[in-house]
Amino acid sequence: MKEKKIFPPTYGLLALITMIGLHFLLPLTQVIGIPWNVSGTILIGVGLMMNVIASNAFTKHKTTIKPDEEPTALVTDGLFRVSRNPMYLGAVLLLTGVAITLGSLSSFIVVPLFFFLINEIFIKSEEKMLAEKLDEAYLAYKKRVRRWL
Repeated sequence: MKEKKIFPPTYGLLALITMIGLHFLLPLTQVIGIPWNVSGTILIGVGLMMNVIASNAFTKHKTTIKPDEEPTALVTDGLFRVSRNPMYLGAVLLLTGVAITLGSLSSFIVVPLFFFLINEIFIKSEEKMLAEKLDEAYLAYKKRVRRWL
């Protein structure tokens, strides 16, 4: 029987639920209040748009979006010209936007934790797989484009 894997969107959803839970159960202190907290919706929108655009790029290039499957192509255009991981960057922006919208200090704690987990659990293994599968093309891309921004 194949082992079920937990994919990045699940980590994002768990981070979101944790942020909301912490905001209501352990808010610590309110660091961003009305009306400034509304600005978080901009980051939420940008993060969502980045994920849709990057996802469409994988479809356009007919390669997998799943981190545990071997890629058939290296996507280097669009958002991938400025970040090797625009979907993860979009998720971090979305979570930062939620933290700003909620405004409590405790909700901000989750963002760096999510960043760290995605880096350690997914990005490092994805980069290793890409280097093995796509060899020189990936290494040249890696030299040209930063991991996050």
